Amino acid sequence: MTAKRKPTVGVALGSGGARGFAHIGVLKALEAQGIEIDMLAGSSMGSLIAAVYANGIEPHMMAKLALNLKRKHWLDLTVPSMGFVAGEKIKQLIKLLTHGKRMEELGKPLAIVATDIESGERVVFRDGPIDQAVRASISIPGIFVPEKVGGRLLVDGGVIDRVPVTVLKDMGADIVIAVDVAQVDTPMKVNSIFDVIAQTIDVMEREILRHRIIAADIVIRPDVGHYSSIAYSGVEEIIELGEREGAAQAERIQQLIANWEENG
Repeated sequence: MTAKRKPTVGVALGSGGARGFAHIGVLKALEAQGIEIDMLAGSSMGSLIAAVYANGIEPHMMAKLALNLKRKHWLDLTVPSMGFVAGEKIKQLIKLLTHGKRMEELGKPLAIVATDIESGERVVFRDGPIDQAVRASISIPGIFVPEKVGGRLLVDGGVIDRVPVTVLKDMGADIVIAVDVAQVDTPMKVNSIFDVIAQTIDVMEREILRHRIIAADIVIRPDVGHYSSIAYSGVEEIIELGEREGAAQAERIQQLIANWEENG
């Protein structure tokens, strides 16, 4: 008699700027419910959270780090050419949080999505320096200088693949949980060029959402649409909302895993 195999569970963490701190709360809730995550994929802010988690940093520690994160830790303004933020400080921060590892050295398989701004193609990182891949994936067009990798100019993964579900399926995940934090349901005040760019991307992602179904087994959508994607205020509340929604979906996920184990 063949022994039952546990399903491989993958989590796709989506883009959404500061709203992406809700990913930490979702991961915390899933861990608390004993739901084991076998692999991860991330776009934009989701790539940063996925990389830190895959490196073995527990969600409660990630929450502490997020609450103490200040603009001075990552913001390095430059004379605008292809972006206002040089991105070297945040690259160093990513390197610190991931202990300078390469993606293939992590404890869990990880994929990070970026966008080739010249060709419009999706670029999926499965190996190589983590800091380089994440730096590319979080490069909001017009705000961050694009990251150059292998002769390609790369920007925010959310531009082309907001919640990288198909990437996890390609990696062999049996069950895919998507975490979508990009939905916006409250008009935002626009006071600066940064607001203009961020709001433009929010509108674009909202329109994509209307025309594309996220083809995951479970989609978790924390109620964070009324928070700004660039304000980085209310981080504690955003994490709590992620934890609340993750806990609310935990029973469904557990049942899905049980059904898979029963039926193979």
